[in-house]
Amino acid sequence: MKVEFAPLSLPLQRRLQTASVVQWVFSFLCIAQCCVAAFIALFFTRFWLVSVLYTAWWFIDREKPSKGGRRINALRNCIIWRYMKDYFPITLVKTADLDPRQNYLMGFHPHGVLAAGAFINFCTEASGFSTLFPGITPHLMMLSLWFRIPFLRDYLMSGGLVSSSKESASYVLQKAGGGNMLAIIVGGAQEALDARPGSYTLLLKNRKGFVRLAIEHGTPLVPIFSFGENDLFNQVRNPKGSWLRQLQHRLQQIMGISLPLFHARGIFQYSFGLIPYRRPIYTVVGKPIPVQKKHRPSEEEVDQVHQKYLNELCKLFEEHKAKYNIPEDKHLEFI
Repeated sequence: MKVEFAPLSLPLQRRLQTASVVQWVFSFLCIAQCCVAAFIALFFTRFWLVSVLYTAWWFIDREKPSKGGRRINALRNCIIWRYMKDYFPITLVKTADLDPRQNYLMGFHPHGVLAAGAFINFCTEASGFSTLFPGITPHLMMLSLWFRIPFLRDYLMSGGLVSSSKESASYVLQKAGGGNMLAIIVGGAQEALDARPGSYTLLLKNRKGFVRLAIEHGTPLVPIFSFGENDLFNQVRNPKGSWLRQLQHRLQQIMGISLPLFHARGIFQYSFGLIPYRRPIYTVVGKPIPVQKKHRPSEEEVDQVHQKYLNELCKLFEEHKAKYNIPEDKHLEFI
């Protein structure tokens, strides 16, 4: 006998969606401290052996974040991610097929404050990545700093996150048999400082390392633009040259991460808080740009491919902006 469950009421669905986003936002902000605290605290309890054994495992497994990570499909398919996807909602848009016999390097733009679109689309199955791109295994690069934190490193790798190093990127891109995709949020932490509604400024003009990487491995480049990524939070005004911007840049140089002062809505009210606004995100995956393999490309060759990438990204933005209510006079700006 088949058992059918009644669909959840809309108010309950909304509460579950909000709860999932609250969990994501605050776990992202606090889980690192909690993991470190738990790891140290266990040494002073009768469960001290857990931390000792984990330390040994950590040493043995220390290279895994730069060797493709360790995804756990059960966690990628967890229902909580579907609730989070529906909160905004987030939609993954396909414009071209990807050949599973090849590996791909994807540039994700913009970073936004917390890169919600990149996380949901490439670190979970909530938006149906495997259905849209069968035979392709996604990997998303993240600062290596986060993989030095006990317990957190394993949680991050379970979704397909890998460390942001050349060694890590090369490991994914040179895998035999194809079917691997490496996504890089090119603007990085520095671009997050310009993430605010209505902003289409990308930190990309002089970022060419990912292009050189693609040429060295002969890997097609795929531009991605996530419409709505910058609309989730407001940010305290921090124009270039201001004392706040200088302080943020200084902290970024010291810690490797940026600290945008963002705000949006609260859990029970909509006037102020740290919960992102319910605004749709459409992550549009462009067409692959063929790249000819060359072990040591010249600066001129890198510049040519980089310029082609910029042109294709602009074309992708212009072709789709009207569908997602972007004003006609708005265009991408590269800095």
